[in-house]
Amino acid sequence: MSLLRDLKAGIVPSMIVVFEALEQGIEPPKPATTGSAGYDVRAVLSGRDVHLSDGAVQRADNGAISLPPGERALIPLGFKAQLPRGCEAQIRMRSSSALHLGLIIPNAPATIDPDYPGEWMVLIANIGRQACCLTHGERFAQIVFASFLEPTWLHGIVTPSSERRGGAGSTGVD
Repeated sequence: MSLLRDLKAGIVPSMIVVFEALEQGIEPPKPATTGSAGYDVRAVLSGRDVHLSDGAVQRADNGAISLPPGERALIPLGFKAQLPRGCEAQIRMRSSSALHLGLIIPNAPATIDPDYPGEWMVLIANIGRQACCLTHGERFAQIVFASFLEPTWLHGIVTPSSERRGGAGSTGVD
């Protein structure tokens, strides 16, 4: 949708993200339904180099890559975007990609900061038992936008606000 058309229709965006396509035909991410929190992203692979975790590069001349079990790869999305200050883009796997392809995002949810200037990419890992094929234009991940606070840190003494003890998931209760 165009911003001008939305504004004329009385739809005021809650935030504006500046989108720059790096190749012809790349569209901004879209939610699958009007009630979806996630904005689906597509793999942009045709003729692109995909960097694997072992340092290898896989060229996607045929518009697809094959990811062996246990391998990780950075999947290009074909665009840059500028987020407003105080907003992050959280990258998550679409549940169908996890279920049917065995793909996960190892650092999920991944964060794209508002000051990141480069092409958006998604780090994926194949946790399946067999190689996984990802094709150009395939929806495989999604973006959920979230606000964050920018705190001011003060030096001082931290006093406990409760009797709680322990950490790493332990409340210290027997």
